[in-house]
Amino acid sequence: MADLIAVAFDDESKAFDMRGELVRMQKDYLLDMEDVVVVTRNDEGKVKLHQAVNLTAAGAVGGSFWGLLIGLLFLNPLLGLAVGAGAGAIGGALSDIGIDDDFMKELGEKLTPGSSALFVLVRKATGDRVIERLREVDAEGRILRTSLSKEDEATLREVLDRTRDKVA
Repeated sequence: MADLIAVAFDDESKAFDMRGELVRMQKDYLLDMEDVVVVTRNDEGKVKLHQAVNLTAAGAVGGSFWGLLIGLLFLNPLLGLAVGAGAGAIGGALSDIGIDDDFMKELGEKLTPGSSALFVLVRKATGDRVIERLREVDAEGRILRTSLSKEDEATLREVLDRTRDKVA
């Protein structure tokens, strides 16, 4: 079972910084994320989701391949490529994996303008090593929602609310 963690930041860039560090941790096999999304609310109050994976583009690439292959069978590869890319893009745009977009937009509406939030769906993590690396990130935040145990949530709160630890 995956754990959901949603953290708000006062600055738009801090959520992107934290996402970058989480991706690096995943590359180091300290973390296995199912989904990671940055939500920003601009000064006009518009909420935008910054998905890590562009499903529309991925669908178009996959559709192009299958369309080209089918087009080769019917002696019209360019038509097959075009139709496949279009169908794949539509399919990708309509699909949703990971964290529910409506849920993220709903919480994004509660953010103050100019701020951001990071939504992470974690399959598994090496807890102590992840916490150690998070302490090095210059991103103070507050937890919006989590499905972590009370102990793990308290540890995460301590890490995110620790500008005093950086002074040492």
